[in-house]
Amino acid sequence: MDESESSGISKDDKSKRREAALKAWKTIRSGKRRAAAKTSKHLEDFISIKKISSIKHPESQKPTAKRYGGGLVCQFEKTPPNIACGRFWELRWAFGCPLNCAYCYLRGTTRGNMKPRPVKLEYVLAALEEVFNDPNFNEGKPALFNSGELCDSLMFPGIMDKIADKFDGQNKHKLVTLTKFGVGNAKFLIEKPRKNVICAWSINATEVAKRWETLAPLPEERIKAAKMVSEAGYEVWVRIDPIFPVKGWRKGYGDIVYSLLSNLEPGRIILGTPRGLWKTIHYAEKAGLDISWARYFSDAETGWGKKLSFTLRKGIYEFMYDKLTALGYNKTRISICKETRELLDALGVKYAPLTCQCYSY
Repeated sequence: MDESESSGISKDDKSKRREAALKAWKTIRSGKRRAAAKTSKHLEDFISIKKISSIKHPESQKPTAKRYGGGLVCQFEKTPPNIACGRFWELRWAFGCPLNCAYCYLRGTTRGNMKPRPVKLEYVLAALEEVFNDPNFNEGKPALFNSGELCDSLMFPGIMDKIADKFDGQNKHKLVTLTKFGVGNAKFLIEKPRKNVICAWSINATEVAKRWETLAPLPEERIKAAKMVSEAGYEVWVRIDPIFPVKGWRKGYGDIVYSLLSNLEPGRIILGTPRGLWKTIHYAEKAGLDISWARYFSDAETGWGKKLSFTLRKGIYEFMYDKLTALGYNKTRISICKETRELLDALGVKYAPLTCQCYSY
């Protein structure tokens, strides 16, 4: 015996009752909508139909930057809105780094895999050929290619030698190398000057280098290499970044500035303070490295991980500006990397919104 027989109601009657209940519910809902419509404002009261039609769903948007060689050349576009930086072109010719610096952001980017891994050279050169032959690349404007964002630019000198030659085969764009290596890895630059290569060195205070850059050449060795490359005819830039407020930091960084400017005059000096991205800290700790550098962060998040306190960062930059300009360095050639708009405003530093302060013309 089924349910309809036990209740004394036939299946046809139950079906009719369901239809009647559904019809009644639709009538009530329709009445409520009409009543609500009398007091509700229409979307057109806030925005015109014309403007509505121009809005596109984010997922339907095409990437703003074209990728070349399957992504070997692409634009970095992940800058948070409150950071006064912007897009720059990356040349992803290799990944990883053998120097194993304890604070390196690359550790988080690669999820702990710091093993140096070059891309097959023919693929890199083909990607560059595609770029150089595209009249619409970078809206037709000259571009700088940062080859040291995902690796150390000079960790495979034999490969970078060929990439540097490729840039000298055209007269519009420039390659930027960024390294912590010394003279040995820079010999190919010294032996054959190129007009379309800018060489940048990452240099820190000696105490900081000894503590957290243990496999890299000492800062004085990097300055020696930078000087030799500069004398060979290259434009040389220097990054003093990240600046850590270790005990006696003013003397340490004052000494390194004096040593630097006593040997050469960089075309640009880039300053920065530590960025505490959680993945960087996690994988540094997992690798058993000294993460005492993370103790300097305040609790405030900036969109680019934790930073030193606002007051401390401002004081560091003011100190560095004073030291550099006191030794005759042109203030307009100093840039600050991955810093908040609020802080740059407080320093009175002019910046171009949505533009990389370090790797753009």
